Amino acid sequence: MERLPSWLRQHLTALRAVAVLTVLLGLVYPLVTTGVAQALFTDKANGSIIQKDGKDVGSALIGQSFTDADGNPVRKYFQSRPSAAGDGYDPTSTSASNLGPEDIIDTLPVPGAKDDEGKQSLLTQVCTRSRAVGELEGVSGARPYCTPDGVGAALKVFPDRAVSVNQACPTTPFIAEYQGLKVECAKPGEDYAAGRTVPVRGDAGTPAVPADAVTASGSGLDPHISLAYAELQAPRVAKERGLPLEQVKTLIDEHTTGRALGFMGEPSVNVLELNLALDGA
Repeated sequence: MERLPSWLRQHLTALRAVAVLTVLLGLVYPLVTTGVAQALFTDKANGSIIQKDGKDVGSALIGQSFTDADGNPVRKYFQSRPSAAGDGYDPTSTSASNLGPEDIIDTLPVPGAKDDEGKQSLLTQVCTRSRAVGELEGVSGARPYCTPDGVGAALKVFPDRAVSVNQACPTTPFIAEYQGLKVECAKPGEDYAAGRTVPVRGDAGTPAVPADAVTASGSGLDPHISLAYAELQAPRVAKERGLPLEQVKTLIDEHTTGRALGFMGEPSVNVLELNLALDGA
C-alpha cells in the first residue's frame, strides 16, 4: 500500500486531534462538571433562585429594584443600591458606569433642542441620589462637593469670572463669589471648557447617607447593601409595616453576611432575602 503524502498525513492528524478534543472538551468535560455541580451545589448551580409561594421571585446572586411603576421607592421595602446595568439590574447588560472621580462637570440640556437631555456627571449623580435618599429616610442628604439643590458643586474659573457650571440659569449659584470673582449660573449650550475646573468642598460633614446608597457596584448586579445602609432604612420600614424597630433590626442581623474568610470585605445584607423575611413577618 502506497504511503500517504506527508501533507495529507498532517491534515488527517489535525482532524483526529480536533475530533478528540471536541469530544473531551465539548462533551465529556461539560457533562462531568455539570454533574458534579448538580450533585454538590444544586442550589447555586441552578442560579440560587429564591421562591415565594412556589413562584420564582429572584436570585440571591442578582439584585433587583423595589420600586413602583413610576420608579418611586416602595416605602415598606428596603431599597437596593443604584445599578448601572441597563435600566437597572439587567443581567444581559451587566456593567459599571465607567465614570471616575474626575467626572464632575455636567452637560446641561439646551431648552428647545430636540432629543437633548444633557448628561449628569458622576458627582451630580451622587449628589442627586444622596439628596433623594436623605428625603426618603428623613436625614440630611448633604455631602461634600454637593450643592443644596443636589448637583455637583463645581466651578469653571476664568480670569474675570467664575461659573457654577452644573447649575443652569436662572438658578442662584450655591456661592456668591470665589476668590473675589462673582459666581454666575451656567447658560446651557455655552462652552466653558477653557475655564479652570474647581470643585468646592463646602462645609458638609460626614454624610448621613452611606456611600453604597449613592454609587453603583462594578457589575451593576450586587444584591447586597451595607449594614449601615440597612440600619438607615430600618426606621422607615418599621413604621410603614407597623413593626417594632427592634424586630426589623433582628431580621437585618439574621440576613447579614460577615466578611469573606473572616477578614475580606465588609458585612453586607441581602436585600431580597430581607424583604421576603419582612413579608413573612
